[in-house]
Amino acid sequence: MKTQKKLTHHAGKVAAGTMVSRILGYLRDMLVAHTFGAGFAADAFYAAYRIPNLFRRLLGEGALSASFIPVLSDYLHNKSREETQKFINSLFTVLTLILLALTALGIIFAPQLVNIIAYGFTSDPDKLALTIDLTRLMFPFLFFICLAALVLGVLNTLSSFFVPAVAPASLSVAEIGFILALAPLLSPDNQIKGLAISVIIGGLGQLVIQLPKMAKLGWKFGWNPDFSHPGLKRVGTLMIPSMIGLSVDQINSFVDTVCASFLIQGSITALYYSNRVMQLPLAIFGLALASAALPAMSKYVAQNNIASVKETINYSLRLIIFILLPATAGLVVIGLPIIEVLFQRGEFSHQASLMTYSALAYYSLGLPAYAAVKILASSFYAFQDTKVPVKIAAAAMLLNAVLNILLMRPMGVGGLALASAISSWVNAGALAFLLRKKIGPLGINKIISSTLKTIIASAIMSVVSYMIAYRWLPAYPGIAMFAALAGGVASFFAAAYLLRAEEIKSIISVLKKEKPTGSD
Repeated sequence: MKTQKKLTHHAGKVAAGTMVSRILGYLRDMLVAHTFGAGFAADAFYAAYRIPNLFRRLLGEGALSASFIPVLSDYLHNKSREETQKFINSLFTVLTLILLALTALGIIFAPQLVNIIAYGFTSDPDKLALTIDLTRLMFPFLFFICLAALVLGVLNTLSSFFVPAVAPASLSVAEIGFILALAPLLSPDNQIKGLAISVIIGGLGQLVIQLPKMAKLGWKFGWNPDFSHPGLKRVGTLMIPSMIGLSVDQINSFVDTVCASFLIQGSITALYYSNRVMQLPLAIFGLALASAALPAMSKYVAQNNIASVKETINYSLRLIIFILLPATAGLVVIGLPIIEVLFQRGEFSHQASLMTYSALAYYSLGLPAYAAVKILASSFYAFQDTKVPVKIAAAAMLLNAVLNILLMRPMGVGGLALASAISSWVNAGALAFLLRKKIGPLGINKIISSTLKTIIASAIMSVVSYMIAYRWLPAYPGIAMFAALAGGVASFFAAAYLLRAEEIKSIISVLKKEKPTGSD
């Protein structure tokens, strides 16, 4: 119970910071949608942004955190402070040099990268040229954001979660500031390039905002070009395969973008906005829990406390199902009014909303699986085992690519989203099966019991949300959306309470004032 309470508290810190960041992110997206719609410039911008963002996931927040946190936990519990500081400095030095080289290469080879990620643009020379220009402008974002991910890893390992979770808000602040203050002063051709420059400023802000917290905890970065440091070698050994294993959803998004570039105009933008809406519950709850679980499991492995590792896994899976299964139902039932309220204005038409909802509904079917993959893959990484996740991820990516080809023509962007959802469920199922073989029973009966109660409560919630949005208040989209959300959440928790769902106690505990030892 103590393990569950501490994990819930830390996840609550991540969720609170993420909530702030995501609210600003949606305000940013609404402004970008209003200014650029779902046409030529927006497609080019999001295709270009996808390239450094993919490298960020592979090298930064995904693989770096998964590889660095278990090793740092081991150093903190089994090595001296001086040895730990040398390890941090060595990794900072090597990562800085690698990122400088990658940024330069990305700028030089931007045409080749764009031809890979948006091959369908080759039929439109103007869109292709703009995408290449925007890619070159935004590639330095990779440098700052990956160093920010290194700081995040240090802070999370030290049980500091709020500041790293809220730091991404700097990206939204930079873009919002540009659109409101500078974009009206520029010509239409330069507005989208100015937006790309604001992305770099936002990445720098995400790094800078975390450094004071790291210094307050007594750690800093220094230059230590010790390329043979044993800790560095361990991180490198873990990092290469985990670039695929932990970031399979991002690689699937990459494949989706390539396929979407062959569909009708606006398809890439529809995928982006649908993914953004789906990412709100995933980031606030699912990924927040995964972010708190990895340091916890890494510490327990370092202490050889396998019972607590299994307790953390079981509890994490139950909690993400309890939260994300109703989120899935809600996005499927009232996803269209949500998109209309958030984005349908200015250049973003009703047709764009319909296309975006098509992708959102199918993306949402994989919500619990996306989070489960993060938890289960992190379990393997906590044991410093990267071989199993990378094999499963490779199979899931292959399945996603095959399903994309089969579904994209008959279903459009909805087919691409459905392919991602199916491949994620396969990924999660395979990881769970092999993890059980590795460490023993994970308490599947308790998970099944919890899931059945959640399904019943979600069904009740869906009926309430549908009636409010489409039967009682269809003439007032904004009011209907908020009323349907509020009514749906209330009915879900009421039903879960009557069903005596254990997870409600965990949700309530987040609101309590007491603070677990060692947290920020």
